[in-house]
Amino acid sequence: MSARRWTFAAVLLLGLVGAGALWVRQATALLPIEPGAAVPVTAELVERGAYLARAGNCAACHTERGGAAYAGGLGIATPFGTVYASNLTPDADTGIGRWSADDLWRALHHGQSRNGRLLYPAFPYPDYARVTREDSDALHAYLMSLPPVRAPNRVHDLRFPYGTQTALVAWRTLFFSPEPFRPDNTRSAEWNRGAYLTLGLGHCMACHAPRNALGATASEPDFSGGQIPMQGWYAPSLASPREAGVQDWPLAEVVRLLRDGHSARGATLGPMADVVAGSTRHLDEADLNAMATYLKSLPVVAPAAPDTERAEPQVLVLGQRLYEAKCAQCHGENGTSAAPEFPSLAGHRTVTMASSANLVRVIVSGGFPPSTPGNPRPYGMPPFGQELSNAEIAALASYVRGAWGNTASRVLPLDVQKVR
Repeated sequence: MSARRWTFAAVLLLGLVGAGALWVRQATALLPIEPGAAVPVTAELVERGAYLARAGNCAACHTERGGAAYAGGLGIATPFGTVYASNLTPDADTGIGRWSADDLWRALHHGQSRNGRLLYPAFPYPDYARVTREDSDALHAYLMSLPPVRAPNRVHDLRFPYGTQTALVAWRTLFFSPEPFRPDNTRSAEWNRGAYLTLGLGHCMACHAPRNALGATASEPDFSGGQIPMQGWYAPSLASPREAGVQDWPLAEVVRLLRDGHSARGATLGPMADVVAGSTRHLDEADLNAMATYLKSLPVVAPAAPDTERAEPQVLVLGQRLYEAKCAQCHGENGTSAAPEFPSLAGHRTVTMASSANLVRVIVSGGFPPSTPGNPRPYGMPPFGQELSNAEIAALASYVRGAWGNTASRVLPLDVQKVR
């Protein structure tokens, strides 16, 4: 290449870099918002904010294990690297002590920090954009009432280019629009309250919606199920009674599941047990009924037809032998338990749905429903991951998914390895 062409290429590259930097600078300037009216901070407002923080399960992400509540530091693994939750205590230097109510509203509704930097959508602002200004102000009052904790925020560990503001600008251009919650005037006030909690603060779509290759969910309500990144759990479809839909459940049983983590029709394990423990068990009866009403109203969407390929006969023989030795005492010789605390596996949705991830996860790691006032001493599943190989767990899961009238597909050792 001649010197003239090298010069032209260098000038073009510098121009593109400069244009990109200007684009990011303009896009990350503080987004305009309508300033909120000054709200007097009262004990009632702080108490409401505490309730809303529990509804949003804010402490679950913003509290590191063994650390101070809301002081951040917890690493959230994503397919693009690790995002570290920020310090939400009112420390002036490392927390949000200098944040105004307008600043918090901008973060929730626009996904933008006080200094103008765009936030990563591991903080679920696509859902929190539906939170009302009044609820945002109550959350701000509560967070400012917390004891300040000096805990510097950790730098995110994201692969290039995902850790750049340029990538965030592009992602938001493609996938984010700060849409507020709009009530459906054809529905009851209770239904609308349930929709607001489920789609907004509860951010249920963050787990129960499928994500595209860049980690975005649909802008419209979609509860057709999704793999929870980096955790080995599948958030089953709330739109299908074959997975986790509750359309055919009595309302009281849905409320009981959300409040107690256990009902006559099922129990919560894994990430959903954490949601019950940290969030829904703290909600009042009216909000639980509202959420149950909304969840029962979701349109039924049948999942894709599952693969029904069976395992080899010798694999099923091994699986049956393992079941009789490890599982039958609790779950019954024929997959039907006589004890209500131990679920029957014949026809159980975790066993029969297309994804085997949750069944394998429970066999490998065990699981407990949350301890709640309504179920203070939950029975749990012991882990077998240390004593059984991948092939043995695959055989056991394959046997259970094909016995007693169950017709789900086989599980391969590779499926178990992915969960591990």
